[in-house]
Amino acid sequence: MTDAAPRASEHEDSPAGLAFAVSAYFLWGFLPLYMKAVGHISPVEVVAHRILWSVPFALVVLILLRRTSDIRAALTSPKLILMAAAPAAFISVNWGLYVWSIGSGHAIEAALGYYINPLFSILLGAIILREKLKRLQWIAIAVAAAGVIVLTVAAGKAPWVALGMTFTWGIYALLKRRLPIGPNQGFLLEVLILLPFALVYLAKLTLSGEGHFGGTTFDTLMLLGLGAVTAGPLMLYANGAKRLRLSTIAILQYIAPTMIFLTAVFIFGEPFGAARAIAFPLIWASVAIYLYSIFRRTR
Repeated sequence: MTDAAPRASEHEDSPAGLAFAVSAYFLWGFLPLYMKAVGHISPVEVVAHRILWSVPFALVVLILLRRTSDIRAALTSPKLILMAAAPAAFISVNWGLYVWSIGSGHAIEAALGYYINPLFSILLGAIILREKLKRLQWIAIAVAAAGVIVLTVAAGKAPWVALGMTFTWGIYALLKRRLPIGPNQGFLLEVLILLPFALVYLAKLTLSGEGHFGGTTFDTLMLLGLGAVTAGPLMLYANGAKRLRLSTIAILQYIAPTMIFLTAVFIFGEPFGAARAIAFPLIWASVAIYLYSIFRRTR
């Protein structure tokens, strides 16, 4: 059960794939502005609404793509539902950490997490999938680790938000790639699994009068829009990744954390500090080494 879409050859990029991927990363890059606007709402409530309103959005997309038969088949397979439950759990935690980091003034840590994530995925591939790493890839991981150590020593504690986001997204991506279902259907299946938990939590908030939905017009519209800003970029990315070379995706994926970083420093006014002035160049250097290793291997 997969999406019917043309795949780029190993050495070619599809213009449509490029449009999909760039659109996804730019939307993710602007997402902190949206999340900051709902920063007065608890992260758990925001995540619950992300789940709730992602369901109709993703369902409409599948109807337009005429892929609803795949999701119906998936929902009748207990094995597939169990397989999708784990990535669903990890993505929900990742969303919670992200929402909290933006609302509490830790957007720079969110950017750090997204910078480190590809390197963590490489490490997972080496440890779990027994993929052989090139020397430059090991060097990139080591340089990134040095940046994390600098932040840990300076703060007296590890950058848990960044590491948590890196870990949850990395495991999510690893588990998701093993799902025998298309990316759009897989996303809908994940949010459908999470939907009962979201509904119970939101019902509890409504009964206690603590929920924000239906309060002010602004809050209601912003919560409704969470479905589009959550499902839209994920589905755009999933369709773009199938049409692009690995090296192209590798360099494009740094659009979002760079935009988040610039937003955190120049719009949100988060302090940069001496430790970050040392750690982030180390992270950027590790990214450069990582990208160079991919380009050299591709060539």
